[in-house]
Amino acid sequence: MDLPQVSNNNVSGLLNQAEIVQETAEQIMKDFGMFGVEITFSGDTTRAYDELHHQLIEQISLLLERNYELLLSVLYQVDITDREIARATRELPHYNQVEIIAHQVIVRDLKKVLLRRYFKKHQ
Repeated sequence: MDLPQVSNNNVSGLLNQAEIVQETAEQIMKDFGMFGVEITFSGDTTRAYDELHHQLIEQISLLLERNYELLLSVLYQVDITDREIARATRELPHYNQVEIIAHQVIVRDLKKVLLRRYFKKHQ
């Protein structure tokens, strides 16, 4: 297994194994849960991206309106940079800003899962 390369355009192709989908959902739930923001996952791996993306859009929108500082803390925890958001804005012109942030959360947590699996395999 090579070091995984995750980009804005190949997320759905990498979310092709039930275990990876489940681990990514768990990572998202953990990252947001640390700040009292609940994200759930039904376990339906075929619709995981849409399910998680939709929930993240709702939660991020609420945080933008009600608690911007908490949103910044969550994004810092997930490790999303302004540069990644700017790149995603260029690469995903059909997404609005909240959809882009939600997408970046999925991308970043998927990267965490894949990197953890890669290094576990190569110890």
